[in-house]
Amino acid sequence: MDDLRIRAASPADLDAVLAFWKVAAEGTSISDDRAGVERLVARDPEALILAETAAGALAGTVIAGFDGWRCHLYRLAVHPDHRRRGVGAALLAAAEERFADLGGRRADAMVLDRNALAHHAWRAARYAPQPEWSRWVKPLEGREG
Repeated sequence: MDDLRIRAASPADLDAVLAFWKVAAEGTSISDDRAGVERLVARDPEALILAETAAGALAGTVIAGFDGWRCHLYRLAVHPDHRRRGVGAALLAAAEERFADLGGRRADAMVLDRNALAHHAWRAARYAPQPEWSRWVKPLEGREG
């Protein structure tokens, strides 16, 4: 999309982002709530990247997290009405530029195994699964977010 605007999210965007993920993102996470996203933006104001149309509608998101060592991509989501128009590619380009500016050398992405549509998008962006690794998780009981 030629008229796409890429920018970092602000605290004022968070309710719209959470509503957007319910429409455009596949699956949910324990931290997909207002408190979790507020902590993300407070800790790293440039990590949550938005794509907006010329009319100001949210077309896509990606979280480009950098912990000082590794570059992690989460929540690449494009609104169904804007898919296959370069929104995801523009978001990934912005995330990769952010990582390069921070000194990152390799990006990894969280992609649901069952999300075949996403697999095509990630492969088109030259990402590939790393079969020797699995993600191990543990919810932190008694903690908010």
